[in-house]
Amino acid sequence: MQFRANGKLLISGEYLVLDGAKALAVPTRYGQSLDVQTRDANQRKVEWRAMDENDRIWLEVWFDKNFQILSNSDEQAARNLQNILRYASILNPSFLTGQKYYEVTTRLDFNRKWGLGSSSTLISCVAQWAGVDSFELLRQTMGGSGYDVACAQHNSPIFYQLQNNEPKVEEVAFNPPFADELFFVYLNQKQDSQKEVGNYHKLEFDREVTANHITALTDKLTTVDDLYSFEETLNQLEETTGKAIGKKPIRESRFSDYPGAIKSLGAWGGDFILATRKEAINYFSKKGFDTIIPFEEMVI
Repeated sequence: MQFRANGKLLISGEYLVLDGAKALAVPTRYGQSLDVQTRDANQRKVEWRAMDENDRIWLEVWFDKNFQILSNSDEQAARNLQNILRYASILNPSFLTGQKYYEVTTRLDFNRKWGLGSSSTLISCVAQWAGVDSFELLRQTMGGSGYDVACAQHNSPIFYQLQNNEPKVEEVAFNPPFADELFFVYLNQKQDSQKEVGNYHKLEFDREVTANHITALTDKLTTVDDLYSFEETLNQLEETTGKAIGKKPIRESRFSDYPGAIKSLGAWGGDFILATRKEAINYFSKKGFDTIIPFEEMVI
């Protein structure tokens, strides 16, 4: 058996999606696969290997029939995986039953440090395998808004919104005529999304008004048909979010001489940014940022 899930990037609605703002998210061509081989055995065991984009093992775990960890190469990663498998079996009691030896191999085709969803793609793959709801599995394990899990199972850009804490997902046409002027730049540092979400919940501001403003800007982002208007909307999104979380937009704080617009994607301060204009390649390369991916090479 084999399963696959797409990676993700959050174009708009970071943080505020937790308060009901409509977000624009895109599934990426990069993702993760999960392959399961079984054979008869005297006692059920699970042998798990996680491979990186260079086909190197980055995690090995052996579980017994009760998901107790017999041995592992990374204690924290093993416990996270144990938690996911346990909840999957609670949601579907027939998952991983019988006297079988399970050999499971996962394969990423992106760098784990990129923040494209190594956890969300894993949850999506396990949910497919177990036949359970991926959003419920996420809620019981990693938490978060769920946009990443939605991207994992869609092959089109999406609007994502929480309504009464339930996910609403709508596929949307988002392939701007100026897509050749859009680039994703990796900032060489990983953000802790769970920590950022925790800090966000402590902030005090008018969440409803701000979320409504973000929703309006998200709608506008998918309808503008020229680069200038797109850049203007990105700047408004950055300004609105920055005021809410008490941080300066990244262009203002780090790249003030850049001629185009720059949009933080997901938790501010790390992972990828979206930069407009073809000057991005030379500008960011000179600053030591080597991972610059054109829009059409990244987005499904």
